[in-house]
Amino acid sequence: MHSFKELVQQFEDRLNDTLPFPQELDTLYEPCRYFMNLGGKRVRPVLCLMSNELFGNITDDAWRAALGIELFHNFTLIHDDIMDKAPLRRGKTTVHERNGLTAGILCGDVMSIYAYDQLAHIKTALPEILHLFNRTSIEVCEGQQLDMDFETRDDVSIDEYIRMITLKTSVLLACSLKMGALLGGATESTANKLYEFGKNLGIAFQLQDDYLDAYSANTGKQIGGDIKSNKKTYLLLKALENANMLQQSAIRSLLQRDDESKVDAMLSLFNNTGADIACREAVKHYSDLAFECLEETAVPSTRKAHLHELATYLLGRDN
Repeated sequence: MHSFKELVQQFEDRLNDTLPFPQELDTLYEPCRYFMNLGGKRVRPVLCLMSNELFGNITDDAWRAALGIELFHNFTLIHDDIMDKAPLRRGKTTVHERNGLTAGILCGDVMSIYAYDQLAHIKTALPEILHLFNRTSIEVCEGQQLDMDFETRDDVSIDEYIRMITLKTSVLLACSLKMGALLGGATESTANKLYEFGKNLGIAFQLQDDYLDAYSANTGKQIGGDIKSNKKTYLLLKALENANMLQQSAIRSLLQRDDESKVDAMLSLFNNTGADIACREAVKHYSDLAFECLEETAVPSTRKAHLHELATYLLGRDN
């Protein structure tokens, strides 16, 4: 069994050796190579490999699936950057800023097609793999659309927010785990347990990210970035849900402001409405669900140890 760190390195080596983009037509393929080489945590493809290894040695099909997953994920990031008009990704210039809007669109398009080309080489359970991947791809698009819709709505509920982050973020983690399991010969019920593990892990991680953006100086990001941009996070929505009329008025007034005191004032309202506590409780709720699903997965505990360690690390838990 390999640790997450070991599999990340193996995946990076394979990625460098097998990137599918041709050397000709650099106006199309050079931006693809540039973006794929920006790095990233490679969590999604490695979850596929770790899940596959629960049931034996990692198969060639699992490596293909992992590369397809990473190509698809990077395609979504390129197009997300375009929709968000983002100038930077992982501290580097985004493709549409570096190479132009047309190049960004086409780069994302061709990357998604190459993702399917990797899956086309899979020999095990291909119909099931394609159905799962297609369903997940549609859900990711739905999640992105919901996220964009929320920008112009002032009546977003907590349940709607959880659904959005599930679709936009969590289902691809879940899909990665289930694909690896199916390619390793797991039963449908066992593969579904790993899917639920990944889904709840993703929700907990995103809620924790909401919290850390507001309260932690150790994220490598600007504290209160979500507050400054009026992003509809769990904290903001829960504060609005819990607030009395005076507090609601104060929150909505802050959403119209753009000054240095905005973050501290909003954090005070998060605290006074109990949104901070509710967010931490929600992280624990989905985290507990994730670990329960992993525990119930019909695989010996010793083989699940590295997945448990990874989830513990991602969620900052010490138990």
